Formats: sequence, C-alpha cells, structure tokens
Amino acid sequence: MVREILKLGDPRLYACSDPVDPEEESLLQLWVQDLHDTLMDYRKTYGAGRAVAAPQIGVPKRLIYLYLERPWVIVNPELTFPDRETYELLDDCMSFPGLMVLVSRYKRADIQYQDEHFQTRSMHLEGDISELIQHEYDHLDGILATMRAVDQKSLFLGQMKREF
Repeated sequence: MVREILKLGDPRLYACSDPVDPEEESLLQLWVQDLHDTLMDYRKTYGAGRAVAAPQIGVPKRLIYLYLERPWVIVNPELTFPDRETYELLDDCMSFPGLMVLVSRYKRADIQYQDEHFQTRSMHLEGDISELIQHEYDHLDGILATMRAVDQKSLFLGQMKREF
C-alpha cells in the first residue's frame, strides 16, 4: 500500500527508531511491501527515488528499503566507517522534495545488517551507494540531511533527477 511520506517538520522524523524484532517477521513483510509501493509511487510522481527508510512512512523501525537494479531490504543496520575521508555533495530527500542540501559524507562505509529473513549480512560500500546508505541510516536515528548542512548557506531550491 502506498503510504504518506512524512514531510520536513513532522516530529516523527526526528525520533530514533526501534530495532525490528524477529517476532515481527509478518509485520516486516507488510512494511517492506508498503516501502516498495511508496518508493515506486514517488518515482512515478517525481522521477527520482532510490531508497526510503521506514520512519519516513511513519514506521519507527530500523528498516531501509532500496530499489536499484533489484530490491534490497536492510534490517537493523550498523554502520561504521573504515577511514575519515569525506566529500561534499548535494543531497535531496523524499521528505522535502524540491530542496537540496550541501552535506559532507564519508566516501566509504561498512554495514552489517539482517536481510528480510533475519540472516546476518555485511558489505563494504563506496561512493554513491555509501552516501545513499548514510542518508537512509540517518533517518533511523532521527537525523535529516538539513541537519547535516555544511553551513547556513547550504540549502537550495530545485529538484535534481537521478537515474535509477
């Protein structure tokens, strides 16, 4: 089911999310379907969107859904950074369409997570995918890209389309 995407200023976006418990597996399948449907609807409307975090649809759980070449479900992720090398980029968000934010992100990250079957997985991330996961991970901790702006002059109006 397509869910409403919470918008900038909604207090639910600033709350830390709870872990997904294996006992919630049947709910997890519903949440994943809702995240998928919502992301596909956003793509149809805005021509952009690669991922969405559960808190953005009002589900305060540590759950991220990506759709790149295929769906990717990330449950209870833990993100670490192997080094301190960063870069700046313009970031956008489904919770504030039309607003771009200049942020600094780590070039590389390591993620440990569970898949939709609660199997433990890990991956080393670099570049674009590293930035995307950092953005979505922030949502799980109640952090928006606007809170990571490099300075007070780092907000821009305008939409940027991305290839999926």
